[in-house]
Amino acid sequence: MSTNLQVNDGRMSGQYGSATPSEPVVRIQTFYGVAYWADSAELMKGNIDDESVDLIVTSPPFGLTRKKEYGNVDADDYVDWFRPFASQFARILKPQGSLVIDIGGAWQSGIPTKSLYQYELLISLCKEFDFHLAQEFFWWNPSRLPTPAEWVNVRRIRVKDAVNNMFWLSRTPWPKASNRRVLTPYSDSMRNLIENGYRAKRRPSGHDIGSGFTTDNGAAIPPNLLAVANTESNSRYLKYCQENSLPVHPARFPTLIPEFFVRFLTDPGDLVLDPFAGSCATGEVAERLGRRWICGEIEEQYLLGAQGRFNPVDAGQPKRAGHREVQTYNIHRPGLLWDGIAESRLPEDGGQSRPNKRE
Repeated sequence: MSTNLQVNDGRMSGQYGSATPSEPVVRIQTFYGVAYWADSAELMKGNIDDESVDLIVTSPPFGLTRKKEYGNVDADDYVDWFRPFASQFARILKPQGSLVIDIGGAWQSGIPTKSLYQYELLISLCKEFDFHLAQEFFWWNPSRLPTPAEWVNVRRIRVKDAVNNMFWLSRTPWPKASNRRVLTPYSDSMRNLIENGYRAKRRPSGHDIGSGFTTDNGAAIPPNLLAVANTESNSRYLKYCQENSLPVHPARFPTLIPEFFVRFLTDPGDLVLDPFAGSCATGEVAERLGRRWICGEIEEQYLLGAQGRFNPVDAGQPKRAGHREVQTYNIHRPGLLWDGIAESRLPEDGGQSRPNKRE
């Protein structure tokens, strides 16, 4: 590919805001990758070879009951809508490749119960398209507001939704992966055990904790809970959109999310695909880490803003991410505020009657 960033500015071509083109249109091209304005099902069908992709990592439009400006499908219709994409995913993934889908839950309209659409999608992918569920991940966004407000803030009958499902799927039970790529710092308690020693013994659970437990390996194996606050406010992407009066994608996921999986599941030079690219966060990560990448996005306006993620000066110069400021998030164990608190009676109707504002 070209060593210089190339863009095709739809505002100059007069196509901005027009219908999806019949053929994929290149909107961004870099040293390692390319972003297309296209229907991604058609993009994959006509432009990506069988068993050529190492990793698909994406956050498709969720199956929400309330429509969003970036386009989304009703939860009841979601699996049918997704099938053409799933068929292409199964075709283009390498035998040891992986598919990672970030997919949030949806509440049923007007009632405080959840849709099962993301689990129906998971079952469809495994039963109809022969994917294996390698592992479930959960993205906890500590900065998410208390939602849904009606059930959480007003009627107080639910707790806030702050976690997205992330399904790691594969064509084989043995996709290539290494958790050594994504280690995390030791906790204070583990560091204390390493420094002060631990008496080997069998725990009540039956686990036999031997002396090797206190070996200092430099870092810890991460859990399948990814704690990343979605609080981006001054990135290069946002500044570019503001400076060029371009719309900011309203449902971006932070780059640390795709970066975790790109590091975990691919080698330099591997091919990464994001078929619901939005602002091309996945492409930015892949470019920085020296992976080849393809992004597809059906809304052209978001690709125009995504140009701000790619600096021509940096093209062809893969580099490690800089040392980030250490940031941790705490989640309190249950029970810290329970003692001595008078328990009010639960609503007999389960919260069906809306309380007065004074309550």
